[in-house]
Amino acid sequence: MEKWIDGRTRMLGLFGTPVSHSGSPAMYNFSFEKSGINYAYLAFDVTEEQMPQAINIMKLFNMRGANITMPCKTVAAKLVDKLSPAAELIGAVNTIVNDDGILTGNNTDGAGYVANIRQNGVDPKDKVFTVLGAGGAGTAIAVQVALDGAKEIRIFNPKDDFFSNAEKMAKKIMDKVPNCKVTVGDINDEKELKSSISSSDILANATKVGMAPNIDNTNITDTNVFREDLVVTDTVYNPTETKMLKEAKSKGSKVIGGQGMLVWQGAAAFKLYTGEDMSVDEVKSLFF
Repeated sequence: MEKWIDGRTRMLGLFGTPVSHSGSPAMYNFSFEKSGINYAYLAFDVTEEQMPQAINIMKLFNMRGANITMPCKTVAAKLVDKLSPAAELIGAVNTIVNDDGILTGNNTDGAGYVANIRQNGVDPKDKVFTVLGAGGAGTAIAVQVALDGAKEIRIFNPKDDFFSNAEKMAKKIMDKVPNCKVTVGDINDEKELKSSISSSDILANATKVGMAPNIDNTNITDTNVFREDLVVTDTVYNPTETKMLKEAKSKGSKVIGGQGMLVWQGAAAFKLYTGEDMSVDEVKSLFF
């Protein structure tokens, strides 16, 4: 990368916390260099409270864009100048593009999730989902699988601000996709959660539980909920296989990690930044 950084190089970044484990800088910088694009990508540890300052810095430094990760996706949607239709519905942003000082917030998380499970032979159409987490990633997944034909989505989250937001989002999704039933439950209600998983086709963790360095954590305390005909997915990509996925695999479930989602949503963001396609298969083989 040092060979092509010069006075015309434009910077991009990752905003969120923690980000030191992220594979995004390697993925994007490899792809920029391979495509001969004079961009450079870094990771910045940014809290929700620091996001207004980060947005101002993007404009001051004329950064081409930024990816937004937890816990900053929702606040970012309130700070940009414009929102894409998907980001507006979801209420969260994972990609910001800077066009001459106008920042547009996009959301490629849901599309990345669906592309990842489809690559692993799973189609969301007519499926029943249990989604853990009502933050940016969970909402993006719920919206996208509904748009792609899911039969029912059951979102579980602690009873906090995200819970009430999820209830509002459930109504918005059903207004948009009337054939998809969406409900919201308390993730701490183990009986309700277990019942939901038992009648679901796909269990999706959209929280950061299990992410490095807290690799021994999991949202699922009763491993008997895992079964052979259940697909278990995770948005966490470090470690490659979370504790939840390991335990699900030991019970015969089909498991799908978060690396593919990262690459596919990254490919969508790369297209927004550059107008070009990312080499998804090569990126996955090199970095994951």
